[in-house]
Amino acid sequence: MLFGIIPTMPSMTGFEFGTIVLVRFPFTDQRGSKQRPAVVVSSAAYNQARSDVILMAVTSRLRPRPDFGEIGIDDWQAAGLLKASAIKPVLFTMEQKLVVRTLGWLKKRDQTVLRGNLQNIFG
Repeated sequence: MLFGIIPTMPSMTGFEFGTIVLVRFPFTDQRGSKQRPAVVVSSAAYNQARSDVILMAVTSRLRPRPDFGEIGIDDWQAAGLLKASAIKPVLFTMEQKLVVRTLGWLKKRDQTVLRGNLQNIFG
């Protein structure tokens, strides 16, 4: 590992649910984008079969009362994040080759909370 940069793909099988990556995340109004962390919410099977990956935004701007669909990341350091962060219910699809790099991975407990949150969002 050179200069602390983790290779983009966590394994030969590609991205997996719960992988934290750095991407140019588009603003919801489509007026621009910002480099920020995101979490992979598509499955390894989806990511192997397709050239894109489905992501949710990650933010370090924590609210005293999270909006619907926002969840905190308990073990944010293990996920490779620089400070306490939350996952926002903002999804988008991006080509895998546009991922800047992998930052880390959500621990199992945070993955379980994320799966439950996706169920609440999509029903």
